[in-house]
Amino acid sequence: MAEAEDIVQEAWLRWHGADRSAVREPAAFLSRTVTRLCLDHLKSARVKRETYIGPWLPEPVFDDGAEDGEDDLSLTLMMALERLSPLERAAFLLHDVFGMGFDEIARTLDREPAACRQLAARARRNVRAARPRFPVPQDEGQRVVDAFFAASRSGDLQGLQALLAENVAAYTDGGGIKNAALNPLFGFRRVAGLLMGVARKSDFATPPVLYKGTINGLPGFVTLEAGDTLQTTALQIEDGRITAIYVVRNPEKLRHVAQLDLSRPLPTPDP
Repeated sequence: MAEAEDIVQEAWLRWHGADRSAVREPAAFLSRTVTRLCLDHLKSARVKRETYIGPWLPEPVFDDGAEDGEDDLSLTLMMALERLSPLERAAFLLHDVFGMGFDEIARTLDREPAACRQLAARARRNVRAARPRFPVPQDEGQRVVDAFFAASRSGDLQGLQALLAENVAAYTDGGGIKNAALNPLFGFRRVAGLLMGVARKSDFATPPVLYKGTINGLPGFVTLEAGDTLQTTALQIEDGRITAIYVVRNPEKLRHVAQLDLSRPLPTPDP
């Protein structure tokens, strides 16, 4: 979030310093400027990502204004975008999200229109494959969240067995700053083992829940763990079972959460 704000600020400075009389299409100028700044940033970010400790997850974003089934900010979509090359991501977002024509995209990316069309097509296939088959209604997601929180914090193995898919995956992002699994965990046995271990280490204490709602398009919650560690947990749900658990503990990704008034719970949206 902070990096996106920095890029927008830099684009504004370039717009402020530009010769306005030479700019025939301000919107094209701004989109081209922002896109090229983003591409430069992505190149350096990928280098940093190679030395990142543990799984890397997108920064948590709260969006309780989304309707059921909307996934513009979904974590699965953002992770799918991370697997794309910078040019594929740019072509896809500019065309499929912002509705820009391929001729303009070609000028922005300094590529031929046909090449940009291929970039967007490859990206689209990857994004479609990553999207959940069936959107989860908000009330159903909240029911699963409540059941998962109760079972995982009380060490209820049977409860977890009823909630977790056999091929469930768990990703914990501590960034090398907070304790977290250094590799993704796959399968019920390993994921349930992690959850049971965390419950035992915390003496089955229930941490304060600061928020329940939508995190990056998925149902989830924010807790204050031992040592005043903020933690966000988002759940991917398919056919009533949890297929993926995304936990962010890296404080560098939770600065905007820490700035909220945590003395009172964040509002929980009505179903």
